[in-house]
Amino acid sequence: SDGAATVPLAVLCRQSIAEAMDAQTVLDLTKAGLTFFHALFAYPYPWGKYDSIFVPEYNLGAMENPGLVTFNDQYIFQSAATRHQYEARATTILHEMAHMWFGDLVTPPWWSDLWLKESFADYLGTLAAAEASEFTQAWTSFALARKSRGSADDQRPTTHPIVADIPDVEAASQNFDGITYSKGAAVLKQLAAYVGSDAFTRATRAYFRTHAFGCATLEDLLQALQEASGRHLQSWAHEWLATAGISTITAQVDARADTIERFTVTQSGVDAMTGEPVVRPHRLAVGFYRHEDDQGGIESLTRTHRFEVDLVDDSVDVPEAVGLPLPDLLLLNDDDLTYAIVRLDETSTRTALDRLGAIPEALSRAVAWGALWDACRDGLLSGHDYVDAALHQAGREPHPGLQSVALHRVPLAVERFLAGQDRMAARRRVLDAAWEHLLTAAPGSDAQLTWARILALAASVDDARAQDLRDVLTGRRVVDGLVLSTQLTWSWWTALSATGQAAEPELRRLRELDRTSLAPIRLEQALAARPDAAVKEAVWTALLRETTASNDLVTARVTGWAQAGQEHVRPGRLAAYLAALEPVWHGRGQEIAERILQVAFPSEVDLSDAADGDPINHPVVLGATAWLGAHPDAPRALRSIVIEGSDDVVRALRAQAFTEVTRPRVVSAPSP
Repeated sequence: SDGAATVPLAVLCRQSIAEAMDAQTVLDLTKAGLTFFHALFAYPYPWGKYDSIFVPEYNLGAMENPGLVTFNDQYIFQSAATRHQYEARATTILHEMAHMWFGDLVTPPWWSDLWLKESFADYLGTLAAAEASEFTQAWTSFALARKSRGSADDQRPTTHPIVADIPDVEAASQNFDGITYSKGAAVLKQLAAYVGSDAFTRATRAYFRTHAFGCATLEDLLQALQEASGRHLQSWAHEWLATAGISTITAQVDARADTIERFTVTQSGVDAMTGEPVVRPHRLAVGFYRHEDDQGGIESLTRTHRFEVDLVDDSVDVPEAVGLPLPDLLLLNDDDLTYAIVRLDETSTRTALDRLGAIPEALSRAVAWGALWDACRDGLLSGHDYVDAALHQAGREPHPGLQSVALHRVPLAVERFLAGQDRMAARRRVLDAAWEHLLTAAPGSDAQLTWARILALAASVDDARAQDLRDVLTGRRVVDGLVLSTQLTWSWWTALSATGQAAEPELRRLRELDRTSLAPIRLEQALAARPDAAVKEAVWTALLRETTASNDLVTARVTGWAQAGQEHVRPGRLAAYLAALEPVWHGRGQEIAERILQVAFPSEVDLSDAADGDPINHPVVLGATAWLGAHPDAPRALRSIVIEGSDDVVRALRAQAFTEVTRPRVVSAPSP
């Protein structure tokens, strides 16, 4: 009860996992969220009771049924979890709670306005986490992890506007993606900065008063925003909501003797739907940083200047920067106010690679990490550089979310963005760094658990530390503070299985000892990960034929089957995959079919296999293109899987090509 309403609360789950359920934490967060939204919207929770039920084998992460929100019960952590995981769960809980207003109290009349519930829930879930929970830095994780999903989807051939043309329900199902969720939320954050947070709040309150228990459209929301802010938003809405693709923001600096004579921020963008240039209004901040060492030898990148800029045309001059010395790091979109790709200049790139961890503010570090990753994905930064920087800088990153995201991208960079001849040495570098950091991380810390998980990924493609893992798993060696939870134990045994260092009887004995509900699923993944052609053939046959397998079982099998570094034991993978596309799609529900076909896409590729070194002449790309040409009437969602998989392969090959022609930078050796 908060003075506005009294809401009965309940948290429910299966009895078999009730012991792991931290019900009081969930209840406390639910109370805090309801109090926050009551005050923000000035409209009490409208659905009587508020129950949260955690259910097994759920296709979704969660669903906002009025009065009874359903969650995948993997949000109940049966093993050790990091603060980053608890933060992600909190934002999910608050995301679903925001739907009680955006989506349930006021509902879009058709799927074209899906963003009026999903984008708002994503934005408000993060806002509530930052302002009404212990996770006060939720926007930091959003900037690096959540928003990058929208950016990646927005650069694919299948991108679409936030407000999309939705002719039918099948098309609607495809729009539950990073554009509708993450990009939409980032654009709303930009809108709040553009009109002002007070005006944004007044508009939402008026929107609910006017349309409660009814339907509303984009025009209805814009009217409320215009009345509250005094700004005309039709042009803003067209440029941000009705065009597809992402803008790129850069800085142009004219200097003499290290003194700035002119400083200009520019943007470029193309509407992916029309091919026409698009200019969007951006409210963003620019940070100037100077490298310093204090008397104790502790280095920092101090923000010496910050400018807020309205970029409403192709470019804008920043006269306040004239006369200032050139910074060591020039960070566009500092504080992450807008949605755009940020390009760092050469000096700033070098500074970020070597000293990113010296930036004091976590949100600014998130922006810099994101810029480095975007450059790596786009073939503008060597994969070697990203891997070295992540191992060196993220190893000392104090924010658990930033550390986890930056480090979990390292194996992806190795397997996708490095050419085949470079992968073996890079895998060993990651493996050794993960082992050393595991031993030296603070005992029992989130960092130690994160490194243990990175070690599992690294050990699944390189068996040089197999005996070390066995020694820890069997108790012959103790790592101070490391809790061998069931999840971590299984991930290490699965890594051993993936390199042929664990026998099937060992895995089955582990299954007998593990009484958690996930034990059968984890066993299936470990068995499917074995580097044996007969095993891979049997798993693939099961994926095609066993239509009664549970959701989680299918996911475990295809994940193990697609284990990185095992192309040599999956002969004929491309032909088998293309032949399976239609049978899998028509023989399964869409959610399960997508899980199989997205994970199984033959994405482990090497530039040397492309004719003339041209990515579009790689056999996987040619095969996908031929299938698409032969199946013009295949379901749109199925074609999208093939289009996106092929596009990811081309992107990876272009990154490999860039890495091949650039000499790896020499940086200080990764160390704890």
